[in-house]
Amino acid sequence: MKAQHVAIVGATGAVGQEMLRVLADRRFAMASLRLIASPGSAGRTVRFAERDYVLMAPSREAFEGVDLALFSAGASVSRAWAPVAAACGAWVVDNSSAYRQDPEIPLVVPEVNAEALANNPRRIIANPNCSTIQMLVALAPMHRAWGLERVVVSTYQAISGKGARALDEFDAQVRADGRGESPAHEILPGILSGNLLCDWAHGDDGWSEEERKMVAETRKILSMPSLAVSPTTVRVPVRNGHSESVWARFARPVTRAMAHEVLGAAEGVVLTRESGPGVHPQPRTASGQDAVFVGRVREDGGDPNALMFFVVSDNVRKGAALNAVQIAERVCL
Repeated sequence: MKAQHVAIVGATGAVGQEMLRVLADRRFAMASLRLIASPGSAGRTVRFAERDYVLMAPSREAFEGVDLALFSAGASVSRAWAPVAAACGAWVVDNSSAYRQDPEIPLVVPEVNAEALANNPRRIIANPNCSTIQMLVALAPMHRAWGLERVVVSTYQAISGKGARALDEFDAQVRADGRGESPAHEILPGILSGNLLCDWAHGDDGWSEEERKMVAETRKILSMPSLAVSPTTVRVPVRNGHSESVWARFARPVTRAMAHEVLGAAEGVVLTRESGPGVHPQPRTASGQDAVFVGRVREDGGDPNALMFFVVSDNVRKGAALNAVQIAERVCL
């Protein structure tokens, strides 16, 4: 890959900062780097690779000459500026929800459906939701082996998925609890200290928007528009690293040993074959790591075609920044 002229939109946010770390960790060949943030942040500096970069506001001029633009600044920014960056000749990888269900825009997890990158005249690729990414890295190799028919998933999602202000508020809640005071909440929908929350907007039917995302994105990525997907999404008092309990039914009988063989060879997966108290994938150890960790694989005693397993991954890294850079590595070849 030749050295690329790169722009990061949302460079001061948690995912934007993680994108910088991932680019450095993977030695992504960069001819130049532009860091783009809100107009209010323009003119400030951000240090990266022993150099200070001046933050730029979004503009057509900011994207001229850019080969790759990584967006992580929210859907409204992406809708306004991703087409501009693409029109200037850049490949755009967008981490927001703006284009995930656009039928003309590929929604990509490289380990799962990299072939979707092949024909993309609009030069925009959507990065899926973090909870969808880690589930499909684990599910896709099993789907290829036995044919997925249905999936039921419960998520245990970390606070970092809601941003730095939510983390600060959680820390304040923990301190208030420690002093015997009543914790306050503004960013979170309730008290998360010592608690669990359903932390997404809900429709009149009781479904959360996060649950709807998992259904729609799973169907699109796997090209299975009628796949039965039944999620329940929950915010837990964990700072970083999403966990998921998955039940999956396949078209053919499967065993734990068969699953271990497939998952042990799967790209992007680290498999824990052993099982026991504390012997399973955990967000504390997955945080900061690239892989999707899978363990507690079990057969369903009532259904020979079904398996249950536990999936953990760093939601800011593989669930956002790393997946975006992996896409970029493929389109910029």
